[in-house]
Amino acid sequence: MLYDTSIEFDKKRAIERFKYLIDKKKRIELIEKKKKRSLSQNNYLHLILSWFGLEFGYTLEEVKQEIFKKEVNPEIFYDGEKSGLITISRWRSTADCNTEEISLATNRFRDYSAKNGCYLPEPNDLPAISEMERQLSQHNVKQYL
Repeated sequence: MLYDTSIEFDKKRAIERFKYLIDKKKRIELIEKKKKRSLSQNNYLHLILSWFGLEFGYTLEEVKQEIFKKEVNPEIFYDGEKSGLITISRWRSTADCNTEEISLATNRFRDYSAKNGCYLPEPNDLPAISEMERQLSQHNVKQYL
């Protein structure tokens, strides 16, 4: 059951349920549910990744996996685990990230891009974003749409 603790009624129900489970000596897991990223945040991310790829000759998937996740933001996206003597390498999907994680990762990527000579506009720079969309559509780069 999912409870919104900002709503008094839900908070009381959550506390009652918690007490019930404790009284019954049940095994439980308490997990914080974080907000997922917004659709506009997702569109912006794919736009700047596509633009970077166009500028440097990468596909969107190459930029996303190899540069955005592995090179610039490994501590956010790496989800490896040890299984005996073997380390299993896993990389989280951006879909599993919350708004704060994606904001941090995007800002780091913008810094990385600038250091490599590619300016990426901020999300509120609508004229620059519109121009990027226009140019990407001319190159048939439509993965971000």
